[in-house]
Amino acid sequence: MTTSSRTLGDWFSAFNQDAFRLETFDDYSRSGGVAAYRAFLAGEEQPEDYKTSDWVDTISDAVQAGKRMYRVHILSRPLTDYLRFELGWGYHRNMAAGEEFFILDTTGQKNPIPEAPDFWLFDDETIAAMKYDGNGKYLGADFLDSGRLAEFRAYRDTAMAHAVPFAEWWAQYGE
Repeated sequence: MTTSSRTLGDWFSAFNQDAFRLETFDDYSRSGGVAAYRAFLAGEEQPEDYKTSDWVDTISDAVQAGKRMYRVHILSRPLTDYLRFELGWGYHRNMAAGEEFFILDTTGQKNPIPEAPDFWLFDDETIAAMKYDGNGKYLGADFLDSGRLAEFRAYRDTAMAHAVPFAEWWAQYGE
């Protein structure tokens, strides 16, 4: 692990070209948007503050500045309640702001990168490995040494090579 003068939050305005995210968990329900998740489970409408969150502005600002934000989520069906929420509400909301999503569906097949952790890769040169507890609560990010860039670029490249665009996947498997 290395230290960084920037926090993870700082990187969302500091990156210059692209920010890639790999998601590997089925449940992030204790990491943010908890009230929206509860509303989803209760069959309620999306809360207004969820639709217009600061994260949506962060995405929109980056995309309008010509930067790319994209992610791959490794998952298998049937979807957990949380994934139904994240994909049904969160991904659609973020896509409207310009973020790109891809799905690597491992249903009935082997995960090509089972050892890959959750992470952000900024500008192909800064790795922020995400830390969560066993219940999906975000604990922080570790900025990793640049000596591991080849490993994390390979995770990204493998994920992208096996993933399909979210809209295509959702049309077939979504709700």
